[in-house]
Amino acid sequence: MEPIAWVGGHLRLLDQTRLPWEEVYLTLATPEEVAEAISSLRARGAPLIGVAAAYGLALAARRCEAGGHDLLAIVQEAAQMLLRTRPTARNLAWALERMLAVARSAQDIRQALLEEARRIHDEQREADRRLSLHGAGLIPQGAGVLTHCNTGALATGGYGTALGVIRAAWEQGKRFPVYITETRPLLQGARLTAWELKQAGIPATLIADSAAGHFVARGRVACVIVGADRIARNGDVANKIGTYMLALAAWDNSIPFYVAAPTNTIDLSIASGDAIPIEERPPEEVTTISGRRTAPEAVAAANPAFDVTPGRCVTAIITERGIVCGPDYTSTIQELLLEEARPCPT
Repeated sequence: MEPIAWVGGHLRLLDQTRLPWEEVYLTLATPEEVAEAISSLRARGAPLIGVAAAYGLALAARRCEAGGHDLLAIVQEAAQMLLRTRPTARNLAWALERMLAVARSAQDIRQALLEEARRIHDEQREADRRLSLHGAGLIPQGAGVLTHCNTGALATGGYGTALGVIRAAWEQGKRFPVYITETRPLLQGARLTAWELKQAGIPATLIADSAAGHFVARGRVACVIVGADRIARNGDVANKIGTYMLALAAWDNSIPFYVAAPTNTIDLSIASGDAIPIEERPPEEVTTISGRRTAPEAVAAANPAFDVTPGRCVTAIITERGIVCGPDYTSTIQELLLEEARPCPT
């Protein structure tokens, strides 16, 4: 299963809105098609949409006739369009900024952008693997692990972040119960995480979002591990809506709450979670399920896609460079980004 790939001059994407019922691959030829796929959640997950946006700029450059237009201006316009698709994920802006820097200095913009997009994708795969190996040591043998939303290969285009940690621990021979939340309103846990774990041969128990506190309080869960869409420099974490409640349940029951994310999710320009933009999704995602209305007509609905968990509630942040522990992340996060690598804690 390869959720994103460059094939024959086009971007090939697995349509995540069709899972788990059918595996449908999309062939995208323009940055507009990539933007639509990101906005509609056909492509989703903070690292994966960064990779997709990078390929989107490569597509923008390839469709222009040689010498016919101001290619750099066209690429910059495409970057602005892609940036507007999902405002919370730091990886999206990070990938576009990196691609534009290459475009501004390249002799052959088309070739340079495609090579850079491929490099970003390869680096994401490697970061996933390293992150997962760092985090696997934190997973206890025999004790329950709870995860929220979808953070596997579908979300990254590689091996996964939080779900990658679970997979790596399982591959190391550890055996433990895995609990996954439905993740309302779009059921990324029920549809996508359950599907990925089944593909990997890892048994899991699906629970309603509102049941998570019950399982934590009853001692069925030894740790919670989630991904992130943006991490502020003080360790505040924006992640899928419902994450904050899981962090509070973990805090109240004195169990670890881990966040697994690549370093390109960290945004040092933002001091705290208060400054992280929170995407508001269409209310229809709350009032309907698979297109079928579940609420009365004309009922108002609010649909924030993310919430912010304070860094003081985060036990540790797991990255490809190593692990930093809370509750004070202001200095350790900056040190992490300056160093080539950090050892895993024993």
